[in-house]
Amino acid sequence: MSYVKTVPALTRAGVDINVRRLNTLSNRRAQSTVASTQADQDVTNRESYSSRKSRNASSSPKISIDFELTQEAYKSKDNLELLRSLVVFKLCSYDLLVDKNKELMDISKFLLGKKAFEQFMKLTFYGQFVAGEDHKSIKSLIQKNRAFGVGSVLDYSVEEDLTQEDAVTKEMDSCVSATEKEGMLMCLLPPAGMDHREKQYKAHQQFGDRRGGVTGARTYFYSDEAKCDQHMETFLKCIKASGGSSVDGFSAIKMTALGRPQFLLQFSEVLVKWRRFFSFLAAQQGRDGMEALEQRLELQPLQEFMTTLGATGDFYGWFTGEKQGSGTIDRLDWNSLIDDRIKISDLLVVPNLETGQLEPLLNKFTEEEEKQMKRMLQRLDVLANHAEEHSVRLMVDAEQTYFQPAISTLTVEMQRIYNRGKPVIFNTYQCYLKEAYDIVTMDVELSRREGWFFGAKLVRGAYMYQERSRAEEIGYEDPINPDYETTNIMYHKCLDYILDEIGLNRNANVMVASHNEDTVKHTLRRMNELGLTPTENKVYFGQLLGMCDQISFPLGQAGFPVYKYVPYGPVNEVIPYLSRRAQENRGFMKGSQRERELLWKELKRRLASGQVFYRPSPELGL
Repeated sequence: MSYVKTVPALTRAGVDINVRRLNTLSNRRAQSTVASTQADQDVTNRESYSSRKSRNASSSPKISIDFELTQEAYKSKDNLELLRSLVVFKLCSYDLLVDKNKELMDISKFLLGKKAFEQFMKLTFYGQFVAGEDHKSIKSLIQKNRAFGVGSVLDYSVEEDLTQEDAVTKEMDSCVSATEKEGMLMCLLPPAGMDHREKQYKAHQQFGDRRGGVTGARTYFYSDEAKCDQHMETFLKCIKASGGSSVDGFSAIKMTALGRPQFLLQFSEVLVKWRRFFSFLAAQQGRDGMEALEQRLELQPLQEFMTTLGATGDFYGWFTGEKQGSGTIDRLDWNSLIDDRIKISDLLVVPNLETGQLEPLLNKFTEEEEKQMKRMLQRLDVLANHAEEHSVRLMVDAEQTYFQPAISTLTVEMQRIYNRGKPVIFNTYQCYLKEAYDIVTMDVELSRREGWFFGAKLVRGAYMYQERSRAEEIGYEDPINPDYETTNIMYHKCLDYILDEIGLNRNANVMVASHNEDTVKHTLRRMNELGLTPTENKVYFGQLLGMCDQISFPLGQAGFPVYKYVPYGPVNEVIPYLSRRAQENRGFMKGSQRERELLWKELKRRLASGQVFYRPSPELGL
């Protein structure tokens, strides 16, 4: 296996942009250029699709699932497992216990001793939410769930047990460039007008510990390159274990585990500034306020406007050469202009909205920083290649908004390479973000133009409290939707768009990663309308291990591809994960008593019918 595969577009971000490529892009990007003909074809396709959709919906059998049937929902669980769920969920509903859960676990460990504490945890919280200590010990649970129709997304959930002070130190060291550190030490400030960095994309000490205000998401802090290699090896083992335990497995990774986050932070800022520049230019042509894919720039007025700004050099060369095609560009064409670069530090160039000139975001990377950035991309490519070899689908988790533009862009670039024949790489979309729909629609459109399989995991999001607090304190626009209902609307809007795309050409794939029963029912209803069947394996469902079994198992037993996120790791090393899971369950259980009611209903039914020693049998599964 080649350790370094060519990842040409991973380093797109806009340096010596040559806009003659607007209409003369390479063959690899040809389908992403002038899109008027493509857009007309899409309209025709969707019109014919609408008529086919009604025929397919009437001919396909309607699927309906009753999530109230506890005997079906919990037939994979014995009575002790039901009782454990009831106890754990009840404990998670008490604020005092949840707020002090880490301290209480430390006290319990001290009083009981290490061995007794681990046994206690395996009988309670660890046993509820974690599959086992290593990839060998989790096989029995994976196989049991598979027998009842539920697959697995393996997730090694070990975290460093850092103090807050250590976490902040690591974060600040890894998110600030050597040049910036040197300036700080010498108390140097950039000349007036020369500091192009935005507050949102700078590291801030008060938010250096990224674990705060997060629910259900593992956090990595950069130590050194050797530690990143260890993380990569762990992910490789997850992929191999997933491929060995099932024929249709998933594995999850986090980009911040693979390298120095400084690159993600700065690359994200560059990407966002280029997108804003497009919006700025669109506004000059009276095209602001439109949805992202509807905004198009006319090249002639664009060239004239840039000339009035006095743009020379880099920008003036954009608009020379023969004009072909429609004479307009959209956001995807704009993105595809960005040339491949050899040196990653050349990426960090952004447009000045006042002058139209390209200016450096900051001074160049050091030679060592350059190597670190390249190694991050190499590790990502190794994981994608390994997933493809083992027939495992790789999901790249979403992270904080100041990292996410880079994470999402790099993931899409891997999709362009690995999703040509089948969906291997899945991107994660956080629907609590105000811009979620624009991002989803642009990525779907890119996959349609270039002919690769779109793969998405839709989540609501895990960083809401942290994101809101950071935006308010540092002073930038809150990126999160104003309330839960708005997020629900956004989630269903993104989901509907992807489902329509699946109905249109069957080249899109989506995992509905949600514990919300209304969202699951909405998905089933839309699948019926579109004539989509479970056996097509285009729509997946995902829930966390130990939660929402009344949704997961009925779906699996009805033939839908449904997966549990399966964390694993040694007891003492997954305590941070369990601590957050308690936090998440507190809100979940306070919001709804339904799961506990269903658990009680099934337990009482079994006891009343004499099934005191009920044991699940795989023959009762599918």
